[in-house]
Amino acid sequence: MFPGGDMSKMLEQAQQMQAQYEQAQAELAEAEVSADAGGGLVRATVSGDGELKDITIDPKAVDPDDIESLQDMVVAAVQAASSDAQNLAEEKLGPVGDALGNMTGGLGLPGM
Repeated sequence: MFPGGDMSKMLEQAQQMQAQYEQAQAELAEAEVSADAGGGLVRATVSGDGELKDITIDPKAVDPDDIESLQDMVVAAVQAASSDAQNLAEEKLGPVGDALGNMTGGLGLPGM
């Protein structure tokens, strides 16, 4: 009925991978990545799961006559940090998530 393997062994492997996936998710929630813009005048820090944690703005970046440049630097720093966080998530979760999907594809297992 299940070509190429024993169903109980496959379920055990899926459970192990699910545990690894959950561990990687927990690690991501704790991880932080930062990115600079404007030559370091603006720094954004994002958690591994994508939550914006901090924005640091060097006072030298504040020019009342040029708020647009500061806004652009904030956006650039947040986008770069978010991209780095997404890359980190793909690095940590990608292989395990892909393996889980391949193992459980179409089985409708709960939590998978």
